Amino acid sequence: MARIAGVDIPDNKRGEIGLTYIYGIGRKRAQFILSTAGVSWDKKVKDWNDEESNAIRSIIAEKFRIEGALRSEVQLSIKRLMDIGCYRGLRHRKGLPVRGQTTKNNARTRKGKRKTVANKKKATKG
Repeated sequence: MARIAGVDIPDNKRGEIGLTYIYGIGRKRAQFILSTAGVSWDKKVKDWNDEESNAIRSIIAEKFRIEGALRSEVQLSIKRLMDIGCYRGLRHRKGLPVRGQTTKNNARTRKGKRKTVANKKKATKG
């Protein structure tokens, strides 16, 4: 199992797919990294030799912000929005969708599990 940027990359996957297990690397970025390193996209991770692995590691280290650094940068951006009190920051603070999605029926991912509110019973004449 190849270990890049503190992440175990599965051996039986193609290189292009295996690199996407790293936070901050998607398909396009993985293809760019492999092309720059001179490794075929279709080559399985277990077939990489030490030279190819080291080339991939060095490209990732010098060109991209990934894993912990990227996560903290995203969190700081969200915190900044919340601190300045803009619309997006308020939506983050309330735990509602940030990008204009409707919330009447859906938005369960953001809002969490439903909290049922019981209706008031009508007073009976007597």
